[in-house]
Amino acid sequence: MNPVVVERGTGPIVLGFPHVGTWLPAAVAEQLTPRGAALADTDWHVDRLYAGLLPTATTVRATFHRYVIDANRPPDDSSLYPGQHSTGLVPLTDFDGEPIWRTAPGAADVDARRRAFHAPYHDAMRAELDRVRAAHGVALLVDCHSIRSVIPYLFEGTLPDINIGTVDGRSCGARVSAATREVLGAPHPYRVVFNARFKGGWTTREYGRPSQGIHALQIELAQRTHLTTESPPFDFDDTRAAPLRALLRTLLSTLDTLAPTLA
Repeated sequence: MNPVVVERGTGPIVLGFPHVGTWLPAAVAEQLTPRGAALADTDWHVDRLYAGLLPTATTVRATFHRYVIDANRPPDDSSLYPGQHSTGLVPLTDFDGEPIWRTAPGAADVDARRRAFHAPYHDAMRAELDRVRAAHGVALLVDCHSIRSVIPYLFEGTLPDINIGTVDGRSCGARVSAATREVLGAPHPYRVVFNARFKGGWTTREYGRPSQGIHALQIELAQRTHLTTESPPFDFDDTRAAPLRALLRTLLSTLDTLAPTLA
């Protein structure tokens, strides 16, 4: 199984999908508890949600599940959110804080997974961002995520519908932030927040270098915006997703038009 699938586009936008994969190596699957084997923390159908919204975009998609190794965590497993509950490079618990392993992976297991899965994903991401920047003078990475709306272990209350992370404005230029705020400030049925619980994962923080011609932002969506239910079987809801797809299409189109003026 190839750990990463790249579909090259001709435009300046790169879409990252680090958490949509559900593939598990047999040896990893055997060590998961029944709770872990449910793969409940997948970013269910996010790639389907974005499919076709911007035909010129490049996509970089992980095929492996985040329980194998999390492609949106630092390779040294340092915390992205010190003082808050989170899950690590190779998670030991699910998002509810419950153990997912019969036998937890050891240091050698983590290192092997880092080399076999995490590194190839980011090698591909770097290569595509460099290619796009060389072609257009700029690259704009949108890292695409979703999560259940209510997870007391990770955050209080109910998550807003759309959560934008720009690492407090450091991972993209001011004009990218302003354009995003303008699109998402128009009338629509969704509650939007910026740089709240989700300020941007390692992907956004690692690649977002506006001074070097790479802008990055994370979009974390509450799964109630596009799933029939936030519990198994986590079915995609075309009717529910339709207005969100329209809004995301407008946002991506706006950023696509803006990007060449940033070079």
